[in-house]
Amino acid sequence: MSEQKIVTELKISGHLMRLDSGLYCVFHAPNGHRPDQTTGLPGVRISLPPGDCRGVEIGGFREDGWVSTDNDAALIRISEGPAQVLVTVYQSAHGGDALPQLQIVRLGDFRPSERPAASAPPAAKEQPAVPSVAPEAVAPKTVAPAIIAHVQQRGDVGGRFGEWVGERGSKLWIEGFSITPPAGLPPEDIEYQAVLGRGWLSPWSQGGQFCGSRRMALPILGFRVRLRGAAAEAFSCTCSASFTDGAMVGPTSSGESCEVEGLAPLEAFQVTLQPRGKEASPPGMRDASPKRPDDKRPDRSKKRQGKKPTRRRA
Repeated sequence: MSEQKIVTELKISGHLMRLDSGLYCVFHAPNGHRPDQTTGLPGVRISLPPGDCRGVEIGGFREDGWVSTDNDAALIRISEGPAQVLVTVYQSAHGGDALPQLQIVRLGDFRPSERPAASAPPAAKEQPAVPSVAPEAVAPKTVAPAIIAHVQQRGDVGGRFGEWVGERGSKLWIEGFSITPPAGLPPEDIEYQAVLGRGWLSPWSQGGQFCGSRRMALPILGFRVRLRGAAAEAFSCTCSASFTDGAMVGPTSSGESCEVEGLAPLEAFQVTLQPRGKEASPPGMRDASPKRPDDKRPDRSKKRQGKKPTRRRA
């Protein structure tokens, strides 16, 4: 019996990238080389180099840290530049893979004064004594929100389906969000994306997964939601949104994007699930029962019931 090779050597190359202070986005060039669907190679990881890395923060749209597909991207914040980040490329052993073509875009400058200050918890107020209550009289526990959004300077806020998440007119943008499907539906039956730029969307996220960025102060410019499987058969989905420039969009249908032409940041949004067959009638419409084909004006030629009228001769 021939021995099977249990370890496969990879061709690995590392590069140090020097950046000034600012916020950067690293992604794959359009129409560049795509990784193999089986191995995922070539793959790219962007990480902190060994040594002093103060003032450098790295985030991504994938939890595992890879930047391999066209929709993947890494966000780099340099607060004390210039500084270096490590870019590592992994290729198959034979080395025939074309090197990924990466692009880097400076999203803006960074000054320490721009970082939102952490809000201190409110001072505790002295509360009056509360009388003891029987266990059966205690209110039930609050249901966990189905939708959570990470809002600029406020952190995570939550809401339910049909409610607005975020504050309309606040001018505070949303940096990311997650949506958990109703009980009984698997997470993969609801998917959503964030709009990151013109024609640029984040990878699809499944129910419960966070979509966007934290600690990078990078706004999302819109979103879209779609249903699959049993959820698509049981519910219809509509979305509405408001933006920091005052624009409103929606309601849009499942899979349609909520964004504005000027790509203003998203400040609040609403996701509504309506059971199939129970969609509400449009405003101003009345639920009228169908009329019969022979439904006409009442026949006035019929004689009145009761005593017949007496005719008199002229």
